[in-house]
Amino acid sequence: MMDYEALAARGFAVARNLIDPADCRALAALWPDQAQFRKHIVMQRHGYGQGEYQYFAYPLPAPVERLRQALYPELARVANAWNEQLGRPQRFPTTLKGWLQQCHEGGQKRPTPLLLRYGPGDYNCLHRDLYGELVFPLQATILLSTPERDFSGGEFMLVEQRPRMQSRGEVVPLGQGDAVIFAVNERPVKGSRGWHRTAMRHGVSSVREGQRFTLGIIFHDAA
Repeated sequence: MMDYEALAARGFAVARNLIDPADCRALAALWPDQAQFRKHIVMQRHGYGQGEYQYFAYPLPAPVERLRQALYPELARVANAWNEQLGRPQRFPTTLKGWLQQCHEGGQKRPTPLLLRYGPGDYNCLHRDLYGELVFPLQATILLSTPERDFSGGEFMLVEQRPRMQSRGEVVPLGQGDAVIFAVNERPVKGSRGWHRTAMRHGVSSVREGQRFTLGIIFHDAA
């Protein structure tokens, strides 16, 4: 169950045990199956950090497709509330199919869900997952490995850049199968003069030992 009050108040929320351990292991085991993926990225080659990730190809593996479909409707309601608070006219469709149709009509046709692998010393620089003009404002990261058994270190991090204030950082503890739902780029914050935007970035601290797998669910496709 997701804490929607936390999502509104802090720009992120944790859904515990979203995936069971067997499914976590099965998803991580997809890593060497190249037929499942459209692109492989080595982070250090691009200055993104250190580690690797692979974008899934369409059709997505069934568990990934189910997650994307199941998470979208509730998050679309949150996204529409955020746009209303910020005075933006855009409203997202009630179904993922409707939203992806808009993405594809706008030239964003490549799937963005991804599998990430980190080893000792690997990390992910603070960033935003923006793949074109059409952006769904929320995304999910699910931890597939077990902390302190499969790996140590590798904490999920969020940094909020507040207007006219210093940035605020958060470390979000996750267990195997837990998902963190968070703002892709920015979120509404209510101040003394009404609602304003605050920018957010996310990343992963250095893994000290072992291997860490995560699944990323992004709802807009890439150009």
